[in-house]
Amino acid sequence: MQFKHPELLYALFLLLIPIIVHLFQFRKFQKEAFTNVAFLKEVAIQTRKSSQLKKWLALLARLLLFTALIFAFAQPFFANTDVINSENETVIYLDNSFSMQAKGNQGELLKRAVQDIISNVPEDENISLITNETTYKNTTIKAIKNELLTLNYSSKSLSYDAALLKCKKLFKPSAAIRNIVFISDFQQNNTAFNPLNDSLFKIHAVKLNPININNVSIDSAYISNTSGNNLELKVILKNTGNSINNLPVSLFNNDQLIAKTSVALNKETETSFSLPLNEITNGRLVIEDTNLQYDNSLFFNINKTPKINVLTINNGDDSFLRRIYTEKEFNYASTLLNQFDYNIINEQHLVVLNELNNIPSTLTSVLKLFTKQGGFLIVIPSKDIDLESYNSLLSNYNTLIEPILETKKQVTTINYSHPLYANDVFEKKVTNFQYPKVESFFNVTNQVSNSILQFEDSKPFLFENNQGFFFTSSLDASNSDFKNSPLIVPTFYNIAKFSFKIPALYFTIGTENNFDVSVNLHQDDILSLVSKDINLIPKQQYFNNKVVITTIDEPSVSNIYSVSEKNEPIQNVSYNYNREESVLNYQDISSLKNITFSNSVTDIFNTLKSDTKINELWKWFVIFALAFLIIEMLILKYFK
Repeated sequence: MQFKHPELLYALFLLLIPIIVHLFQFRKFQKEAFTNVAFLKEVAIQTRKSSQLKKWLALLARLLLFTALIFAFAQPFFANTDVINSENETVIYLDNSFSMQAKGNQGELLKRAVQDIISNVPEDENISLITNETTYKNTTIKAIKNELLTLNYSSKSLSYDAALLKCKKLFKPSAAIRNIVFISDFQQNNTAFNPLNDSLFKIHAVKLNPININNVSIDSAYISNTSGNNLELKVILKNTGNSINNLPVSLFNNDQLIAKTSVALNKETETSFSLPLNEITNGRLVIEDTNLQYDNSLFFNINKTPKINVLTINNGDDSFLRRIYTEKEFNYASTLLNQFDYNIINEQHLVVLNELNNIPSTLTSVLKLFTKQGGFLIVIPSKDIDLESYNSLLSNYNTLIEPILETKKQVTTINYSHPLYANDVFEKKVTNFQYPKVESFFNVTNQVSNSILQFEDSKPFLFENNQGFFFTSSLDASNSDFKNSPLIVPTFYNIAKFSFKIPALYFTIGTENNFDVSVNLHQDDILSLVSKDINLIPKQQYFNNKVVITTIDEPSVSNIYSVSEKNEPIQNVSYNYNREESVLNYQDISSLKNITFSNSVTDIFNTLKSDTKINELWKWFVIFALAFLIIEMLILKYFK
């Protein structure tokens, strides 16, 4: 037993006073002569014994009364010595990812967890609480109660290691007892929850279990085919749990239902819709599923595709470029060097130097500024180049070339991981490919780190640096058969596509997304993403004839957004939630070491309360004091 005010116990010495008074009574007795005292003597002896017993009992009751009062004022209590002498702090991690929409025995897992936290944590207790996107540091449940009750599901998800690290950083340096309460459904993901032993922290894990793991989701959609006047939209659906014989899938354009179908679904299936070509579509795919709600819809956009501006400055045959950069997708322009108008270069997305013998210094300066402003450049040398003028240009891209080598070479290596060839160009790595050959080439003086095509000796045939793509050999038919190679179309076509990134069918929230908007902005003008009540300014970089927009975590709400300038819409883009949360597979953490495990938020907080509970006893001693007072009164009144 411990005391809050132990110095008051010195008052117990005052109990000696009534004892001394009782033992040394200074009252004198006077003898009286009486004729017959035999009977009275016997009565006196009995009365004296009774009186002494009564006084001792009264003294005992009085001593116990004062003792109980002194103990009550000293405020005794029972508690763990470590808890009393140490500062105790609790940090709560509350997982509010979309998988927490699953229903448990008492409703949605997240909503039930919030109610249990509010019910079990004292309102005025100092705590810290984090979710996947919000941190409440050194606060109380009373202060954040409204925020918790309106807590929404988050498109952001923290890895378990990141969540634990974030929790550990919130503790005060003075906190000796550090409790981390980790509340999640512990969905299986890339990294398992398996915290290492750390004597500084006590980890209490609460695993919330849904009553079923059935869920249907719209996984993805893409344009699979273009024919005639129609597009074919392919939709992939996934299911975890029981098979479904009849699942309706609806397609909306804005709020108008334009198509509906039904599918049977076991684990994965696909269906398709036909859409008109060259028509703007603000699409929304919808299914009906009572489990997770966030993946029941998928937004997408089909905009009018802006044409990419390609300019070729020629001293050779550009017929192969004309066949690649067709009028359907590109605004292709071709000019001779001596007829080139420098004023039109700022309107271009891609400039091709085709077999020039000499590159004027003025053109070098203009091209340097052009690529810095977001433009892309392709350099195809001729066999008879002015080496100095070429190196003057190439030095802006951290490279130089040497005089031509009349040596036959064959291209034997394709960098399949390069973005030029990474997306659907090759189904697999080709081993029996008909590789192009060259009769002569220019050797690069420095080491090239970003080669796209290489000769058999690993020297570059095509490499990239700072938005410039450089061939080390002439592509003239007398020097190379590259124009007849299957590589020529995806190479030049994809470089042009890189020069102006048209928005995809939709983007995924939480990943880095980049797209270009064809617009000429005035100084200090900005583009915004607008949808209903949401109006946000994304990261953007302005160039001469386009704006490059980059998004990661914002927007955070799945929907169709309008790219607007001064409230004037330019085009639409769609954002959807990541589908990783749709697969309801969970980790078994019950056997993990280094944690305290429970399936109940209430049980975990009861455990914390019992570990830190202080049992105050002063009320009992007040009751004892009153009891001894009553006993003393009864003794004085009724004891004969």
